Amino acid sequence: MSNQSVAAGVSLAGVMAHCGGSPAGAVELLVEAIASAPAVPEPYGAFAELWRDRRPELQESLDGDGSLNAVVAQAYFLFLEGDMDDAVMALGSVTGARPDVAWGAAPWFGDARFLDGVSAQALAEACLRTLDYGQDLNTDEMRARFAPWFHALEVVSARSPVPESLAVMARLPRACGRYELAFALCDRADAVERVMWTAVARATTWRVMGDLEQAAAAFEDALVLDPANWSLYLDLADVRAEQGDFAAAAALAAQGLEHEPHEVLLRAAAAAYRTRLSGSSGDLKALIVLAPELANTAYQNLLIDYACAGPKLSRRLVAKARRIRNS
Repeated sequence: MSNQSVAAGVSLAGVMAHCGGSPAGAVELLVEAIASAPAVPEPYGAFAELWRDRRPELQESLDGDGSLNAVVAQAYFLFLEGDMDDAVMALGSVTGARPDVAWGAAPWFGDARFLDGVSAQALAEACLRTLDYGQDLNTDEMRARFAPWFHALEVVSARSPVPESLAVMARLPRACGRYELAFALCDRADAVERVMWTAVARATTWRVMGDLEQAAAAFEDALVLDPANWSLYLDLADVRAEQGDFAAAAALAAQGLEHEPHEVLLRAAAAAYRTRLSGSSGDLKALIVLAPELANTAYQNLLIDYACAGPKLSRRLVAKARRIRNS
């Protein structure tokens, strides 16, 4: 939409709100204008005027409305109210649903009042919401759209370097392929205090980059910081399996089971890695029983593939395992 079209949409929204008696319709037009050109300030000025003049009607139309239009409007209204935390979380939800729009280019998102007022915890939660739909953000176009988010991460992490929050923030630049920023957030967190979550964030970034040895080293650091955490043993076991070291993978899964003996993920992984290592029919039978309980189908299939490549296995059992994989 051209700037002229944006201006026309803003004008029509004003007519609808004040003469047509339809604040909800005005919101829809203004959100359409924002979506077409998020950096243009005029729609936000119209929103501010609506909020000032027709606030009760607007609030009534927006209450209970979870549509994208309503959430975009609420994000800006929350900013106007000075509620920077809820504003950024609302914008994170919108961005996750429609990352093809550069919502972060909104003038208010780069405003000093916002950057000075939003908490590290809320910005971290907003980052998670941008990833809710699992869309591919690792492209040049997405990196350009998320540039205002990266700037916000830099500013807020410098002002309020809460290690746990910075570890969560690192997920967004990692998903966008901005690995250097993900590592910089981890470094900034470590300068305050070394915590397990930062080590995991660093490990996951190395793993996504394909450097399994660095990933394993970072997971080992995480285990030093939280040695009773069963999921860390599983993470490290999975990395060792990816490296082809099934003896280490089986041993690590067994260590995890010492801390959480009933965890189905650990039990399935341990059975799969032992099967790959020794060709144990008993372990493959155990995996066949456990595999359907795994919610993550991709992980279930990976474990079955590992196990079915074990030595001297019964063809009947392998076929039974593969039927689960292909079902």
